[in-house]
Amino acid sequence: MSITASAVSLNVDDVAASSAFLTGHFGFHEEMAADGFASLTRADAGINVVYLRRGLASLPDDQRDDHADGVILAFTVDDLEAELARLTAEGVTITMPLREEPWGERAFQVTDPNGVIVQLVDWNAAGSD
Repeated sequence: MSITASAVSLNVDDVAASSAFLTGHFGFHEEMAADGFASLTRADAGINVVYLRRGLASLPDDQRDDHADGVILAFTVDDLEAELARLTAEGVTITMPLREEPWGERAFQVTDPNGVIVQLVDWNAAGSD
């Protein structure tokens, strides 16, 4: 098997709102879009984020009405504090303040208009100075 691309697909009520959130605050751009569908990318992300409108007939019956509950879009960044300051200045509500975990992860979260959690993270070796 050879994987040539990766994507995460999230069912939401308002595709345009989630798309605008990622394009406006995180530098993604729409690669493809149609009624009830948007595929967003950025050159350095390594993954496309796809939004599908809940209830689309093209979704399998058992997934059609699901929502992206419990999913966290996590993006590793170089300067976590700078991203926190930038998003705060842009008026984005920080829904989980910056915190550091014992295993070396530092992260904060924001939430898009559809309730999709976006987490920005950096990794530091636990106990390293």
